[in-house]
Parts: sequence; C-alpha cells; structure tokens
Amino acid sequence: MTIDTSEKKRMLRYRWVIFIILAVAYFFVYFHRTTGGAISDTLQTEFGVGTSSVALLASAYLYAYTLMQIPSGILTDRMGPRLAAGTFISLIAVGSILGALADTTGKFDLMIAGKFIIGIGAAVVYIPIMKILAVWYRKNEFASMSGMLLLVGNVGGIAAATPMVIMMDSLGIQNTYVALAIITAVIAGLCWLLVRNHPSEMGLPSIESIVSEETGEPVKESTSERIKTGEALRMTFGSGRKFWPLAVWFFFMYGTIMLWQASQAGSFYKSGLGFSKEDASLFIMMVGVGMVFGCPISGVISDRFLRSRRKVVVFGTLAYTAIWATIWLTADTGIANEFAAQMAINFLFGFFGGFFVAAYAQIKELYPVGMAGTSTAALNLFPFAGGAILITLAGFIIDDKTIGEFQTLWLIAFTMMIAASVCAFLSVEKSQIETKAEDRAG
Repeated sequence: MTIDTSEKKRMLRYRWVIFIILAVAYFFVYFHRTTGGAISDTLQTEFGVGTSSVALLASAYLYAYTLMQIPSGILTDRMGPRLAAGTFISLIAVGSILGALADTTGKFDLMIAGKFIIGIGAAVVYIPIMKILAVWYRKNEFASMSGMLLLVGNVGGIAAATPMVIMMDSLGIQNTYVALAIITAVIAGLCWLLVRNHPSEMGLPSIESIVSEETGEPVKESTSERIKTGEALRMTFGSGRKFWPLAVWFFFMYGTIMLWQASQAGSFYKSGLGFSKEDASLFIMMVGVGMVFGCPISGVISDRFLRSRRKVVVFGTLAYTAIWATIWLTADTGIANEFAAQMAINFLFGFFGGFFVAAYAQIKELYPVGMAGTSTAALNLFPFAGGAILITLAGFIIDDKTIGEFQTLWLIAFTMMIAASVCAFLSVEKSQIETKAEDRAG
C-alpha cells in the first residue's frame, strides 16, 4: 500500500508536538525527584527538622514512584498514554499545592504528603512517553529519543540544584511551590488537548506502515496490538534471564544515582568536607550536566554505531562503577577538597550514569510492542525501589555527617555496583536471542 506523502509528513511532524509536551512534563518529574539534595539545609532550617526527616521526604517521592510502576504500565496499556499522563500530571500540581501549604502552616508532614502525591503523579509520565516512542517512532530511533528525553529530564535535575536554591531564596518555599503547581496544571491541559495515543486517531499512517514502505519489508508487528494485563505480567516476570539481570542491575545502578544526586551529595560536600552551599549545589548540578550529555550520546551510540543495547549498558556500568570507587577511595584525601576535581567527578558520574538509557530500548525490544507499557514499567519498578531503599538506609548510616560515615556509605554503593556490573554482563538483548534461534534452526 502506498502512503500519501503529505499524510506521512504530517505524522512525522506531529509526533514532535506530542514528544515536546511530554518531555516538558518529564522535566518537572526529574525536577521534583532531585530537589532534596540541594535544598536539604533550607528545609531543615525552615521546618526545624533533622537529616532523617529530609531523607524521608526524598524517599517519599521514590516510594510512591516505585509503588506506581506496575499500575503505571497497566494504566498506560489500558487507558492509553494521553489519558494516563494527563490525569496523573494533574496530581503533580496537587502535590505542589500541598508543598505550599506546608510552608504556610509550618507542618513538615504536609510537605511529605505532597511529595508522596507528586511521586504518584510523576510515576505515570515516563511510561506513557515510552509507549508514545514505541508507537510513533521507528525502532532504530527509540534509544536516541529516550536519550533526548532524559537529556530534558536532566536539565530538570540541573534546575533542581543551583536554580532551585536561588528560586527558593528569592520567592520562598510557598511561592515556589505555587508557581510549580500552575506550570504543571498548564502542561496537563496541553496533554489533554494535543497528545494522541496512536497516529490512527488522527487518520494518519502508522509508523510500521511507514517503515514497511521505506524498507520494502512486510509489517511484522502492529503498534495497535493489545495484550491482556495478566498475560503481559506473566510474560515479563516469568521470562528469566531476559528480565531479571536487568532488573537487579537497575536496582543498584539507579539506586546509587539517587543516593548521591537526590540525597547525600549535598550533605557530604557541605557538612563532611566544608564546602559552601553554593559550591555543593554546583557539584550536584554537574551530575545533571553529565547526564545531559551521557543520555543522548549513549542512545545514539546504541542506535547508530554499536547497534547494541547490551554493550552500551555494560560499558557505562563499568565506567560508572569506577567513578564510585574514586568517590570512596578519595573521600578522606586532598582530592576531595579540590573544586575542579569534584566538578569533574560529578560530571563523569552523570555522564556514565546516563548510559542506563540503553536499557529501556533493550527491554522494549525483548517483548511485543502491545505490552511496551507493562514491560517497561516492570523494569522501572526496580531503579526507584533501589533509590527509595538506599536513601532510607543512608538516613540511618549518616548521623553525625562525618567523613567516616560517608565513606562507609560510599563503600556500600561501590560494592553494589560491582554486583550490578555482573548483572549487566548476564543480561541479554534481542539480537542474541535471534542469533541463538538461527543457530538452533541451522
């Protein structure tokens, strides 16, 4: 079947409208996720709470996010990305209002409740975007677009460091959260108005039809396909080596990223090493800057050069593990007090940490596109569980904020990354499975 050229162009253009709206939403997902590390001292001063309370605040988002991962995938596959994302982005605005009320009333419990609700809302943003990428973009564009999405998200992470500190100092906690609520509500409205689940809803050709016309190959899988929830969950969690090494790897990989970026790095630099609040926020910001480069670069390497998801994951994991070794081994040396060295360490931390983006393409390709929401959400359960658990653990280890306490925590993180490296090697990708199938058939 010949596709009308104007309709094809319209489809390929309109997908960018959808992506931009959802990417802006994801900016604020990441913004809310990583604010804890930079503003921890402000919150402790304003509310008169301790380190453990601020750690609970950071983990409240992650626990909510984690609990919603499987429901997020199911809702995305059943409701469609437009309805799922639009509804839950609205919850981020509700949580932000509670954050403003917490400052008005002086009740830190309200701040925690708001963060938990924000986590619930934010949890149903990334998975719908992954579904949109699977339905509106070519397979060899998926990792690159995921990298671009995470670039935007990490700009949100950067904004959650120094700019967030400046914003709170200028506007105060209440007005900052009111502004965030208004912005988020506008994004939710745009999602309802402009996002579409599938090109067919606009009378446009599907991406698989476009690819078929471009390559001359028959359509092998329809993006309109639906798989029952129970079957999708069984296929995912019961698939052995296809799923579990990546799941355990992500638990440690992203868990340690959150441990550093969203929880303990700020205290380490300010209380442990004696850096100023401004310098500490710059260090944390460099993690986001590193990811701004690492996420899209790793996606492009995966799609266009290595044409392998697993190789990118393995390389990134090994390099990121080496950075954790550096943080641990130099925590009580002169290097820890060198501004330039810490800027570089945090940049490389974010750069190689950002190589996790290839794992989403890896897991997506292992399962039918009709269950892309469920399979991606199942994997996404583990990184945020890792973040929530490690941040909570850190609240018990870091008490007096001594270098010795921080070194103990960094050693735990490094050990976890050694385990993650083993899991990365044990993971598989679609090309490996297809090669083995061909060898057996031959």
